[in-house]
Amino acid sequence: MTKKNATVRLIHFLVGLFIACLALAVVLALAVPIGFYGMAMYLSPTLPSTQEIKTATLEMPLQIYSSDDKLIGQYGNRLSLPITFEEIPEDLTHAFLAAEDSSFFQHSGISIKGLGRAVTEVVTDDESQTGGSTITMQVAKNYFLSSDRTLNRKLTELFLARKIEDELSKNDILTLYVNKIYLGEGAYGIRAAAKKYYSKSLENLTIAEMAMLAGLPKAPSKYNPIANPSRALTRRNWIIGRMHKLGYIDKAQHDEAINAPIGIKLYQEKLDVNMPYLAEMTRAALVERYGEQVMHGGWRVRLTVNSQAQIEAEKAILSGLVAYEHRHGWRGAEANDEPLENFSRYSNMSPAKVTKVNTSSFEATMLSGESVTVNWSGMRWARKYISADRIGYFPSNASQIVSKNDIIRLIPTASGGWQLGQIPEVQGSLVSLNPDTGGVLALVGGFDFNHSKFNRALQGWRQPGSTIKPLVYTAALEKGYRPDSIVSDRPLQVGDWKPKNSDGRFLGDITLRRGLYLSRNLVSIRLLQAIGISDARNLLDEFGLDKEKLPTTLSLALGTGQATPLQMATAYATFANGGHRIQPYFIEQIYNYNNKLLFQANPQQACALCFNEQLNDVNKKLTEAYAAKIENSKKVAEDNVAEDNKARNAKESPASENTEADIESNQVDSDTAKDGNKIDLGLYDASPESDRLKAPVVQYVRAEQAPRILKPKVAYEMADILRDVIQRGTAFKARSLERDDIGGK
Repeated sequence: MTKKNATVRLIHFLVGLFIACLALAVVLALAVPIGFYGMAMYLSPTLPSTQEIKTATLEMPLQIYSSDDKLIGQYGNRLSLPITFEEIPEDLTHAFLAAEDSSFFQHSGISIKGLGRAVTEVVTDDESQTGGSTITMQVAKNYFLSSDRTLNRKLTELFLARKIEDELSKNDILTLYVNKIYLGEGAYGIRAAAKKYYSKSLENLTIAEMAMLAGLPKAPSKYNPIANPSRALTRRNWIIGRMHKLGYIDKAQHDEAINAPIGIKLYQEKLDVNMPYLAEMTRAALVERYGEQVMHGGWRVRLTVNSQAQIEAEKAILSGLVAYEHRHGWRGAEANDEPLENFSRYSNMSPAKVTKVNTSSFEATMLSGESVTVNWSGMRWARKYISADRIGYFPSNASQIVSKNDIIRLIPTASGGWQLGQIPEVQGSLVSLNPDTGGVLALVGGFDFNHSKFNRALQGWRQPGSTIKPLVYTAALEKGYRPDSIVSDRPLQVGDWKPKNSDGRFLGDITLRRGLYLSRNLVSIRLLQAIGISDARNLLDEFGLDKEKLPTTLSLALGTGQATPLQMATAYATFANGGHRIQPYFIEQIYNYNNKLLFQANPQQACALCFNEQLNDVNKKLTEAYAAKIENSKKVAEDNVAEDNKARNAKESPASENTEADIESNQVDSDTAKDGNKIDLGLYDASPESDRLKAPVVQYVRAEQAPRILKPKVAYEMADILRDVIQRGTAFKARSLERDDIGGK
């Protein structure tokens, strides 16, 4: 009886245990799908739409071109060149399927094996395993998700993959994958990778090359054929074997591909013309306005700058700096007996190490290992530097200039030889503007960008010195002075200040015209006294200078304030265009990677005829009348300055009435000119204020006229006087250009 009861109890226990296990199994069977359903409901609102996936921004560098379509700069190391499904070579599709997902066209986007592997990784914290994701899951990860190796990431990837499979075709998914997958060396997508690794188009790739690219998604660094050729070759050959096993290629194709060399031919984008100052200021302006994403959006920016004009501008600056260095003497070698590779090339100045010194020549080795000879004609300029104002005697032999193992600089000559050089201790900058539109034609920020990235044309606040005098004289002309007005060039004392002319001489009573073209300091100061410092500063502000950086004393007449080269070029453009204040700009057009025009510059223009053809006759007669009057006035004034005009007092001119008829078209209130047209160093798109490039697309509209800040007569008179500065005054060296139509200061 006892034994029977024990048996019954055992049976009841086993039945109960079975029922409990069965119930637990049912609960678990229901819990898993319910849990997944709940997880799906929780994550679904956070998943991106498939439309977002299809329109995701691809990666392409920012490219900057000159106005004549020369590539001058490129930023961003990411490259993606999108293609359509029809453009994917069949063998390349097979290579990726063999490497990543051979059942891609059969499954529904989810790899249970991959999910299980992810769980194992989380539990064991083993990062050596691979994720095992399907191509669809990789599309989800590559577009929107982080690379965290967590269960949550895998689950989110799984649900997004299911959504992608439900809403996109297999062809669309594969196209997204091959366009976005990262393949190393900054290449996103197969077309970019083909260009980067092999300098080829997709259709020209061999099976071996396709297999090499297909091996990269798993670990782009580990299997990089440049950094790790042995590993890359092993994986490539494994993929080729898989392609043969899956029936994608035959035995002959397999054997040919297996025996093929790696054959990497890395693509390097070469600039047509290297213009780093311009390229960097363009990049900085775009990033400031739109953020870092412009570096990878595939924008192509065309500037107003002409490459040939820029090249000539850089040559001019370099020539001037070299000439300055020659005048101020040889400072000696940069170093002695140091490794040559520690010294960089700047501009056209290459580092070299002296290997032998002869009487009238020396030999040196370049970075390339080439041995060159510098003859006496290439070094005889090297008088020893003593101080800023003194240099030594001319050298008589090469040993007085260089010694063996000296690190020096060499400059190529036009005849094919070499000249001794040295890195300038001074800097220079240049700005060339279209005076009618404000478009920058050339801009040089310094001696060499790699030597100093500081852009002096935009950021170099310097005393303008005598170049400010035409602006002060213009203020006097606006107040009623004339070019033949008499102004005293006699000694002057203001408090303890006794200003002098640069030559220490005084010319007595002279015309305003002569005072400017001879750059007489005393005349400038007296004019500023007469017109008032406040009014002069206001006009200089309208010219484009920053009034806050201008002194409130008479030293303003001598240029003791601060201005940038760009501001001074903008001011002088007013004389060339007839009195209009233009807004400098350098971005002409912006295109996206599909060659769609995003932006077209629409600068305010100085040319009145551009806006009203009926003004043609009026402007023509006005110009001819002024030309006749000014030429006659100039001749009379200069012939009689010593006698007939000596008694005239400069103070009378401002109060006198101007008997000539002044035609002032489109006169703009000075406050409007100051507030609406001040140069913004970060914004150079030249749109009218209401149309500035704030959204990606700006419609091109008819240009507006630039505001007038000078009377037409005054602008003409000053332009004429500035021609005299060259023909008869302090800028006489410019006569070597053999042109009589240019002016300056």
